[in-house]
Amino acid sequence: MAKKERLFLIDGMALAYRAYFAFIARPLINSKGVNTSAIFGFVNSVWKILEDEKPDHIAVVFDTPEPTFRHKKFKEYKATREKMPEDMASQMEKLKEIIEAFNIPSIELPGYEADDVMGTLAKLAEKEGVETYLVSGDKDFLQLISPLVKVYKPGRRDAEVEIVDVEGVKMRYGVRPDQVIDVLGLVGDKSDNVPGVPGVGEKTAIPLVQQFGSIERILANAEQIHQKVLRSKMEQHGKQALLSKELVTIQINAPVKVDFHELKSSAKNLPRLKQLFTELEFQSFLGKLREEEKIGEEDISFDVREFQPLTDIDSDEHSYDVVRTQDDFTELVERLKKAERFVFDTEGTSTNPLDSELVGLSFSLRPREAFYIPLSVPVITQPASEGPEGLFGGTFPPQKPQKSRRKAAGTATEQTEVRQPYPAFDRQSALTALKPIFEDPAIKKVGQNIKFDMMMLAVHNIETQGSDFDTMVASYVLRPDGRHNLDALASEYLNYKTITYSELVGTGKDRVDIRSVPLERIFQYSAEDADITYRLYEVLKEKAEREGMKTLCEEVEFPLIPVLSDMEFAGVKLDVKFLEGMSKEFERLLDNLRREIFSLAGVEFNINSTQQLSRVLFEELKLSVVRKTKTGFSTDVGVLETIRHEHPIVEKLLEYRLLNKLKSTYCDSLPKLVNTRSGRVHTSFNQTVAATGRLSSSDPNLQNIPIKSEIGREIRKAFIAGSSEGSILSADYSQIELRIMAHVSADESLIEAFRNGEDIHATTAAKVFGVGPGEVNREMRRKAKEVNFGIMYGIGPFGLSNRLDISQNEAKEIIQRYFQRFPNVSRYIEETLAGARQRGYVSTLLGRRRYVPDIISGNGNVRGNAERQAINMPIQGTAADMIKIAMINIRKAIRDQKLDTRMILQVHDELVFDVPKREVKKVEKMVVEEMKNALPLRVPIVVEAGTGKTWFEAH
Repeated sequence: MAKKERLFLIDGMALAYRAYFAFIARPLINSKGVNTSAIFGFVNSVWKILEDEKPDHIAVVFDTPEPTFRHKKFKEYKATREKMPEDMASQMEKLKEIIEAFNIPSIELPGYEADDVMGTLAKLAEKEGVETYLVSGDKDFLQLISPLVKVYKPGRRDAEVEIVDVEGVKMRYGVRPDQVIDVLGLVGDKSDNVPGVPGVGEKTAIPLVQQFGSIERILANAEQIHQKVLRSKMEQHGKQALLSKELVTIQINAPVKVDFHELKSSAKNLPRLKQLFTELEFQSFLGKLREEEKIGEEDISFDVREFQPLTDIDSDEHSYDVVRTQDDFTELVERLKKAERFVFDTEGTSTNPLDSELVGLSFSLRPREAFYIPLSVPVITQPASEGPEGLFGGTFPPQKPQKSRRKAAGTATEQTEVRQPYPAFDRQSALTALKPIFEDPAIKKVGQNIKFDMMMLAVHNIETQGSDFDTMVASYVLRPDGRHNLDALASEYLNYKTITYSELVGTGKDRVDIRSVPLERIFQYSAEDADITYRLYEVLKEKAEREGMKTLCEEVEFPLIPVLSDMEFAGVKLDVKFLEGMSKEFERLLDNLRREIFSLAGVEFNINSTQQLSRVLFEELKLSVVRKTKTGFSTDVGVLETIRHEHPIVEKLLEYRLLNKLKSTYCDSLPKLVNTRSGRVHTSFNQTVAATGRLSSSDPNLQNIPIKSEIGREIRKAFIAGSSEGSILSADYSQIELRIMAHVSADESLIEAFRNGEDIHATTAAKVFGVGPGEVNREMRRKAKEVNFGIMYGIGPFGLSNRLDISQNEAKEIIQRYFQRFPNVSRYIEETLAGARQRGYVSTLLGRRRYVPDIISGNGNVRGNAERQAINMPIQGTAADMIKIAMINIRKAIRDQKLDTRMILQVHDELVFDVPKREVKKVEKMVVEEMKNALPLRVPIVVEAGTGKTWFEAH
């Protein structure tokens, strides 16, 4: 039987949107600062179709900007659809160039949507027995499905595609494909502003269509609808339902002057694709060009030998070995002792190093060579999450996993025995032999997220010294808004496909404990990690030097790693009983607030339900609607802040939300995260997240504890010294960003104010409002403070007017007077923006960069946001660099002086220490001096320090 011809019609805009949002959390940004997510994902899907499906006919169909017959029928059609994101819109022209270079036909038909073109071609092909696949995730296409027409839904990232046929529609909707338009007509479509019938969702619509067959028959037999309310809705909105059905119906008779037989993908234009992929920095796609069949140098105008194919462990040249005998182990130890530098990687049972059994170590002393040492671990006779014996004298209980890629894995969840299916070295003996090597600072160590590996070893009383290079951190320094996991870096820089962790242990129900993975598989996985890290080290080291980032890496970011490792390992002591008591008090206050809110509303309702709250505020109390969402009227904090003066209920709601958040996030959650053996909470400090260079904290986030409200500050009373003989020391930079602003702008008025020790906000108020220093009142100072900090964030009249609750004209005048009094600040902003437009990035005093590609955007809102980032980043980023240097120097001083003090927290401009009482005076003086001298400025740096039994007392 002859194989059916197959036609693939790709909904271009839908696939581009799908690709763009697949990477929305971590967009693909190239070295020019350009977002390429939509193009990359689109090309990946199209290439997969060409390779896997080998279609006989193919085309990409796009919408056009011209109004369609639907807009003429219903002028509000798609009126509420959000504008395409600017950084996606900027990719569309290049995307179409790539489609052209693929030699794939592209179709547009003014006055019709891509859906109509695809529907028409699909039905024409159906008449000739050709099988059509509509490549889109749009549910509207389900109406076209027939035995010869199917929907092809590309998977996100590397997920499997889904092909929907007639049975698939019936399983999803319980109706025939041709009845999907009736379901959609009743339900409507918020994204396209198709009204449907108010209050009718799928659960209501599907049974109606199943019972009556169509909207027309539902309306004709409305008296048979038993539910009175539903019957009334159908009678009242019947015409709207029919209109909606018409709007969602895909036309199959559009005037398409295209013969689908001619829709074929010709041979790729390889020189043009090479040019485009090089420009976009798509290394993996450049590798795929080399893999194309029957491509010789005579066939194309560029030398294919310059490309490396996308390799993996099966096609790559390498030498990986398992250390199996004592002689082999001794030989490796001797090599490590003599090595100038090596890469190492740990394998364990958990993503939390304090909750992980160490099952193996891999080492690489040069590229393409690696060794794996399997280590014996106890047989599991209890839940595997109860893990290693450590410095605190016992086992660490489970904690919420850290979100670090590939560093160890999940644990067994049942009390089942899991034995290693291979012989292994005695762990303690092996670590005893390796300990002097890890603790030798003269032997340099390299890793990918090496902080994790250092903590894995710290659990076994090994203090890693000589950490020299971290490929994850180097990647972050080079491109802070890129992806820094090993898989992504290997693909981007080496054209290499690594073994993923899910490939090693499986996923979901098929996931196995790493201890049960055969040696052959785990050793290849771990050895590959070490080898690839070594190769990346060579590439990234050269790139960091070439781009002027070597000093930032070697003097700030890499030395910071052991500081953070020590802090995470030390943890923070909590007064659990205090938090429990505070939780009860908060619950009492919340009960009182509920009663007050119900009284003001005149009705009881679920305050935590956004829909019920929205109904009370905007329908019952008739307060101003600030913002609409897909599900109704927004009630978020920003909205409530905007309308807080309209009704006393709003103030109570804001208070309720604050208390509720404090109770759930801190009072109730933190005690559960206390490690029962150490008696402390161990947060994770993230070095590769914030684009400004700031550190972040997670699992739990201890940097987000509120300090603006008095009741929020009370939470700090729960953070206590580790012993009865200890104190908490807090040291905080005073107005550090304003001082950095004075330095970078070289504004004499600001510099003089700081040198004279003046109240900078009062000084600003006097200059802006034209009064003497003694005439500045509290309101003037408050406004000046908002201006001082607002200017650093690129605030405009609109933003300042909202902050100060004044008119935009008054806010504009204040900003103008500010720049008149501080002209060099205005000059700094202008020069910073000009430089950002020219270079595409801004930088700190130490050269840390942030790329701002949207600064040349044609969209005013997008451009304005990029400008604010450009103005603030050099200041905030320099402050981040400064406190990092201080942390490095303080740790060194603590160790040099052999002090028992521990640095336990970093919260933006503040450092917190657990200090024995006998060391308080010495440590306070040392910390203040190191923070002051971390990065000299034109103005004096002020550090405010305090001590107490709790963080609250110290701050």
